[in-house]
Amino acid sequence: MITVTKTFLPSLEEYHTLLSGVWERGWVTNEGPLVIELESALKKYLGVKHLFFVSNGTLALQLAIKALNLTGDIITTPFSYVATTSSIVWENCRPVFVDIDPDSLCLDPRLIEKAITPTTQAILATHVFGLPCAVEAIEQIARRYRLRVIYDAAHAFGVDYDDQSVLNYGDISTLSFHATKLFHTGEGGAIVTQDDALAKKIAYMRNCGHVSANQVVGLGINAKNSEIHAALGLCVLPHVEELIAHRRALTALYDALLIPRAIQRPMPSPRAEINYSYYPVLLPSEDHLLIAVNALNQADIYPRRYFYPALTNLPYVAAGASCPVAESVASRVLCLPLYHDLQESEVERIATIINAHVLGPSLCV
Repeated sequence: MITVTKTFLPSLEEYHTLLSGVWERGWVTNEGPLVIELESALKKYLGVKHLFFVSNGTLALQLAIKALNLTGDIITTPFSYVATTSSIVWENCRPVFVDIDPDSLCLDPRLIEKAITPTTQAILATHVFGLPCAVEAIEQIARRYRLRVIYDAAHAFGVDYDDQSVLNYGDISTLSFHATKLFHTGEGGAIVTQDDALAKKIAYMRNCGHVSANQVVGLGINAKNSEIHAALGLCVLPHVEELIAHRRALTALYDALLIPRAIQRPMPSPRAEINYSYYPVLLPSEDHLLIAVNALNQADIYPRRYFYPALTNLPYVAAGASCPVAESVASRVLCLPLYHDLQESEVERIATIINAHVLGPSLCV
C-alpha cells in the first residue's frame, strides 16, 4: 500500500539513548533539558530569534491569537487545514475569508484591503504546502492599517524567502510537528516570533501563566510539551536535509513524468527555497479528480484531497463573500504520495496510472 505520506522514524537505538537519560533524570515535562536543547537546535537550524516548543500546531495558533489580544475580525484564507479557521473561532474571533491567488494557492493580497473594516484586527495567512505567502505585500497592508499578522507555517519548516527563514515575517509564525510533517516530534508544534515582548508573554502563557513555581503573572494554558517528544525531535532533526533532498528528487521525477497539459501545479515564488513537503496537483475538474482517486485506490495507492472542502463550507462559520478560486481549487486538488522511502519506481507507477488511465487518451496525445 502506498499512502499520501508516511512518518519518518529514526533508529530506535538513537531514540533509546535519549530516553535512557529521561529515565535516569526522572524529568519528563516542565521544560526539561531535552526541550531546552531542542528549542536551541531549532532556533539555530531555522535562523529565528525566539521559538517555543508546544504540544501541537493548533494550540500554537490559539496562543498566537491570545498573545496578540485579538478579539475582533481576522482576515484569513479559505484554503488551509481546518485548524486555521477553528483556532480563530475557538478564540471568539470572527474569520473573514479572502480568496486565494490561483498560482500560489495562498491568500491573495490584492483582495485583502477590500475586506478590511473598522473591526478588522489581524491577518492570519497560511504558507500553503510550504509555499510562502506574498509576505511583503501583506506586511505593507498590515502597516498601513495597523493590523497584526500571524502566519500558519505548519507546512513551512525550513522554508526560506530572500535567504532568510520565512518564519521571521509577521508578528508570529506557528509550526506543526505532527507525525506527518517533514520535521516532527510525534505530536507537537512551535511558536516563533522576533518580538522580545511577545516572546516574554508567550513563555508564560504556554505554562499556565507561570514565570516561576510560585508566581503566576497572567492568563495561560498548559501548552507545554514533554521530554519524550523532544527526544524524538532531536533524533529526527539531523535527517531533515536528507529527507528534503529525496523529496526534491521525487518532485522533479513527478514533474518530468506527468503530462503538463493535464495538471496544474502551484507555483512558488522564485525568491523562495521550499521544502518539498507535499506534491499537490490540480486536475481539470472534480470529475477528473474522482476518476484519478478511484483508479489509484484500485492499485492500492492512496492520495489525499488536501485541502477539501474549502473552509467557507464549515458549519460553524457565517457565510461571507464568495471565494470562487478557493472553491474551485478545493474541488480539484489532490496531493500525490511523497515521503522519505517512496521509490522512483512507485512514482513512475503513479504517473503512469494518472496519464494513461485517468486523464484519457485525448490528454495523452
